[in-house]
Amino acid sequence: MEVRGGRPRTARSLRYKEDAMAHTSEWRMRLHLFEEERTTKAHVVLETGTTTLTGHGVAHRNPADSDVPEIGDELAAGRALNDLGRQLVALAEHDVEGTAATGADREHGQTLGWAM
Repeated sequence: MEVRGGRPRTARSLRYKEDAMAHTSEWRMRLHLFEEERTTKAHVVLETGTTTLTGHGVAHRNPADSDVPEIGDELAAGRALNDLGRQLVALAEHDVEGTAATGADREHGQTLGWAM
């Protein structure tokens, strides 16, 4: 038996805490790359089960640069993923604001929830 805060914790209470904290989810992401002449475009789709977000990225090759398609793919994909990341952070911030404390806590600039 584990004791914390002066109170014994039983196996049942420990198991409940573990069950209450467990959260598993699977998000699916698809990344599409398109190349035409000196331009590579990336389109990424994230499906969370409740939300679908899309990100976009573009890379332009300078005519003086060597033709290495992988570089355009990496730049366009990275930019699309950055776009998606910005959207995810904005969505999370919006959700935190919607679930934050009201009243005095907001008057003092405190927002309860995940640290941003």
